[in-house]
Amino acid sequence: MEIVYTDIKKYSTEDLQSLFRSVDWLSANYPERLKKALDHCETVITAWSGDRLVGLVNAIDDSELTAYVHYLCVNPEYQGMGIGGELLRRIKEKYRDYLYIILIAENEPLIKYYRQNGFELIEGRYVIELLNP
Repeated sequence: MEIVYTDIKKYSTEDLQSLFRSVDWLSANYPERLKKALDHCETVITAWSGDRLVGLVNAIDDSELTAYVHYLCVNPEYQGMGIGGELLRRIKEKYRDYLYIILIAENEPLIKYYRQNGFELIEGRYVIELLNP
């Protein structure tokens, strides 16, 4: 099965909702807002199997020093095929001249996964959130 990667924002609201529902993320409940948010991100790289959106990574950057990876999402049916690693490789390549590439790992398995892909856990730092449902 061939996976095609692109940084062209050719996804639809339905494509995004399907992908984000596959991983049970809250953002899937707001498909129009999700599409608008991604359309306004500096970087969105998608992975496609035929006409099916199977993976996505996005980043928001300050144009010089720091890029924040917000989503790394791969449909569970396609996990374990190297898609997430390839999406991260492309983000790291795009932002190779930046001082920081920052992302949030929400659980221990993700910390391990991100470490396997070259990221390091920063002890003593805390993520603080205000959720406006």
